[in-house]
Amino acid sequence: MTLNKLYKEKYIRKLLSYGYHLKKGRNSKGKITVKHRGGGHKRLYRIIDFKRTEINPGQILKIEYDPNRNAKICLVYYKYNNLYKYIIQPQGVEMGYYLLPGMFKGNVFPLSKIPFGTFIHNIEIKPGKGGQLVRAAGTAATIVRKKKKRALVKLPSGKFCSITSTCLATIGQVKKPTVKKKLKAGANRWLGKRPKVRGTAMNPVDHPHGGGEGKAPIGRKSPATPWGYPAFGQRKKKKISLF
Repeated sequence: MTLNKLYKEKYIRKLLSYGYHLKKGRNSKGKITVKHRGGGHKRLYRIIDFKRTEINPGQILKIEYDPNRNAKICLVYYKYNNLYKYIIQPQGVEMGYYLLPGMFKGNVFPLSKIPFGTFIHNIEIKPGKGGQLVRAAGTAATIVRKKKKRALVKLPSGKFCSITSTCLATIGQVKKPTVKKKLKAGANRWLGKRPKVRGTAMNPVDHPHGGGEGKAPIGRKSPATPWGYPAFGQRKKKKISLF
């Protein structure tokens, strides 16, 4: 397949999963578990290479939109193996860029070999499992400290995470694409978002906040869910760390 023909093709079928990535907010029994979701355009899932095990240099052929994530993705061609793979687009990596060996943007290194203060993304939690942390658009993490077989990483949220130093990470920050303005209400419906109705606008049979003459208050000491449980203040304050 020549490069000229590849640019004209819309998809590479091997890199797509044909199970449509839409669940409409329902569980396996068909019951609604997440409200205000459904409809929307059909999405094909792009198989992203989060493990980044390919050692040979590759060339960025295309920058594509991915409906399943807020970051854009790159189509990489590895000439020596004749392989095509998708990766998340790092900042500063454009069409025609080469992924060459070295401490360059888009390359993968173990945490033990990455200098302090370097922006990284697509970080593994367990060696060989593939990147699971810092994959959203515009995000980046940095290495703060290294000790024995562990590395202390500062995540975009400000949280510090201790990870095995043999875990891989990609050099650079995830590129933040320009966001287009939603010009009409139908744009949200394309994304699978359905309308939300206020509880005060409903009847008493439908919601605890409903009923009353005109624009009435909720008539309770604190807000409630549609099933009558307290809407706020019931979460556990203890933070559970996964690492």
